[in-house]
Amino acid sequence: MNPVPDRPRRLLLAVDAPSLLHRHHHARAHTRHRDRGGRPAWALHGMLRQIIESIDSFAPDAVIFGLDDRTSSARRDAYPDYKAGRAEKDPELVDQLDRAGALLDALGLATLTPPGLEADDVNASAATWAETNGWNCVIITSDRDSFAHISEHTRVLRLIDGGIHGSPLLTPAHLRAMYGVPAERYLEFAAVRGDASDNLPGVAGIGEKTAAYLLSHIGSMREIWADIEHDEGRSVVAALDAWAEETGARRTGATVLKRLSAPGARATYEFNLRLMSGRTDLDLGLTPDVPGTPGLLPLDIERVERVVGHLNMDATTALALRVLTGDPASVPRG
Repeated sequence: MNPVPDRPRRLLLAVDAPSLLHRHHHARAHTRHRDRGGRPAWALHGMLRQIIESIDSFAPDAVIFGLDDRTSSARRDAYPDYKAGRAEKDPELVDQLDRAGALLDALGLATLTPPGLEADDVNASAATWAETNGWNCVIITSDRDSFAHISEHTRVLRLIDGGIHGSPLLTPAHLRAMYGVPAERYLEFAAVRGDASDNLPGVAGIGEKTAAYLLSHIGSMREIWADIEHDEGRSVVAALDAWAEETGARRTGATVLKRLSAPGARATYEFNLRLMSGRTDLDLGLTPDVPGTPGLLPLDIERVERVVGHLNMDATTALALRVLTGDPASVPRG
């Protein structure tokens, strides 16, 4: 489906709600802020405030929040040590994680908690939905997992210190500058490197620089494995040794080939690739041509005033009323 002629390409904002809640819990716990019912609300307020500021900045047509299924995990079923070693969650954070979906639903924003899956899967499906429907997509997260979805029409706002305006909006060019790999190869790069935060070891002995060079100068990992299997890795060795000659570094082609050929190396990569790949086929429930569909902007004024007001921050309520109840930038004026 092509974009509507004579109108800006519409924008979907996909929000990794758990990553924002974790971030704001740790940043704002000292405030001990409570909602009007007396329950902990600092993480919920921080997340919502930052999203309202993002909506004010990007003027999206629709917003969807991805949530983790906290009762089951397909990835943990496949790999019991998935995310092992992380500290146990603070009960006050758990309380706010459990309430986030209801808060957002009450506001009229779309949420999705895919059974056995995570917010990352919602982000992947959102990027795919936007591409299929002729929209742009901005993914808001504090994690690196969504970098795999960066493309011409999908960018990632990675929230770091400094808030919305101090955080990088990552494009394919930015990603290549950061890691030395084209955006379409980032997932393969991550699978080779591994992910310590998810307790996923990478291919032993292959560092980020080597992985980036291989994927930038030889091609996909499929081509690299094919070269190793069918031509004894000659292209891999030649490319790495040429790199060493250009940079004056020690030749490592034979060593890298040995590590890539080691028992279990390819299995580690392929296992990581499966676990890291986000689901792209989830039904987001977005029907942008049906007025009143959850997630579409603008939102109902009374709902915004009631729901945001319950968080007990008058300034945020006022901001929400201004930002969430006005027309998106793509709506024709006049």
